[in-house]
Amino acid sequence: MRVSIAHRCARTCSCNVDARPSSARPATLQLRTRPRHAALCYPATEIPSLRFLDVTRRAFLIALLLIAANLRPSLTGVGPLLDTLREDLALSATAAGWLSSLPVLIFAAFAPLARLARQLGAERLALVGLLVLIAGILVRSQAHVATLFSGTVMLATGIAVINVLLPVLIKEHYPERVPALTTAYATVMGGFAALASGVAVPLAEWLPGGWQSSLASWALPATIALLFWIPHARAGQARHAASHEAAPHPPWRTLVAWQVTGFMGMQSTVFYVAVSWFPAILRENGYSPVAAGWLLTLYQVAALIAGLVVPQLIRRFRDQRGLAFCTSALSALGILGILLAPEGAVAWIVLLGCGSGPSLILALSFMGLRAHSQQSAAALSLMAQAIGYLVAALGPIVFGFIHDQTGGWAVALVALIGVTMVQALCGVGAGRSIRI
Repeated sequence: MRVSIAHRCARTCSCNVDARPSSARPATLQLRTRPRHAALCYPATEIPSLRFLDVTRRAFLIALLLIAANLRPSLTGVGPLLDTLREDLALSATAAGWLSSLPVLIFAAFAPLARLARQLGAERLALVGLLVLIAGILVRSQAHVATLFSGTVMLATGIAVINVLLPVLIKEHYPERVPALTTAYATVMGGFAALASGVAVPLAEWLPGGWQSSLASWALPATIALLFWIPHARAGQARHAASHEAAPHPPWRTLVAWQVTGFMGMQSTVFYVAVSWFPAILRENGYSPVAAGWLLTLYQVAALIAGLVVPQLIRRFRDQRGLAFCTSALSALGILGILLAPEGAVAWIVLLGCGSGPSLILALSFMGLRAHSQQSAAALSLMAQAIGYLVAALGPIVFGFIHDQTGGWAVALVALIGVTMVQALCGVGAGRSIRI
């Protein structure tokens, strides 16, 4: 009976069950996937281990999403407090722009640290990144210019490493669900980023310590993520010790890798300029600090909702060229509306979010969709995030400098519209259905 079931399974699924008699089968059975009719395909003694595997995969995904939830709040919670920081610490607009751009520069400079995953394992390196992130949040919350910038460097270093590792971990553990799980972690990441923007000013008003307590509060969820991740870091260490992977082909020799990198850089530029300077633009147009903070939250909520449809659109179309162009165009229209009719900021912020959210999902998905293996995904993720964030880091700096030189926001907003046009051109190339 067992042999006949195995023969039937071999004809109907790809579970790799060997139908030969037990005396002729290898001692170890390698299973690539678990079919739905697992009870028929495997001996009953193996089913509990398969159920444990499913539980482990779910626990891993939960821990991964908790990490994603902590990658942006420590950054987006600064924008609504920027004017308060400038007053308390006597920062110029250019210095404030550097404070906003410094994390993105660190993302670019320290993204190559993710190469250590080949020695330590991706899971263990992500654990180290979380520890550095927590330490940086606490250091930055001290009321000194030196600790403000040094803490920012520390927390951004931890985030930089994890930024590169998350697409790689998804490609490794869930290769068949790259767009859906990329959307999931980007949605969680964006949701907590929006929450941080909205509660930054209220926390500074409610908590003793003002803006310092508001910034320090994000160490708590990061610590929770750390506790959930520790078991998986240990399991990843054992798996890494048994693996031997070949070095991937350098991605910078292909045009599509540069187009993915350009799309990543341009959409990141729009996002970081928006979270850094749009609250100030809104305040100059008559909005209160609290209202400006919640409009920034609205921008990120709109981005989250719009991004949820991206996996379905990716599956529906043969490639992503049109999708990348349309999302870039929506961002351009939102910025143009803020420039020409700031009194309608609610509508323009929503429109901008509808462009930014899907653009982020596409940029992250390209790192897996354009790669043919986990190793090439790691190389492409490193290139796109290191160079892309280096380009994006110039955005808030140049935006603040243009404001200082011109005394207004018009020229800076026009320049930002130009960034969305470059994003559209890169997206048309990156959206082609090819792999490297």
